[in-house]
Amino acid sequence: MGDSRICDISDEVRAKLKEFRFRKTQINSALILKVDREKQLVVIDDAIDDISVEDLQEQLPGHQPRYVIYTYKMVHDDSRISYPMCFIFYTPRDSQIELQMMYACTKSALQREVDLTRVYEIRELDELTEEWLKEKLSK
Repeated sequence: MGDSRICDISDEVRAKLKEFRFRKTQINSALILKVDREKQLVVIDDAIDDISVEDLQEQLPGHQPRYVIYTYKMVHDDSRISYPMCFIFYTPRDSQIELQMMYACTKSALQREVDLTRVYEIRELDELTEEWLKEKLSK
């Protein structure tokens, strides 16, 4: 097997991802996923509607990695509104190496599952700002 994925993705996460991707919402929403170390499984940490980038930053733990699928209401320069969805891989520099490895190895499998082209990585929570996100999404 050439797949170096360490953790499986739970059926609950698969179902929630599908539901999250295809719902028609006009608010910022976040699906926060984490690795259950004992079960070696990606599980849901939280699902939050109507959450700003700043609030999202506060929801994430300081020293543990997380995967975040985030739908963002973006108002463009020409007043158009779109709702891009992105996959944010948050892995703090000071989290345990073993944990960082589990998350890193599982990331590509989860990315395939989520099937999003906008994938961003942050190492520090304070990088996660609205300005940062808008800049990333407008590229």
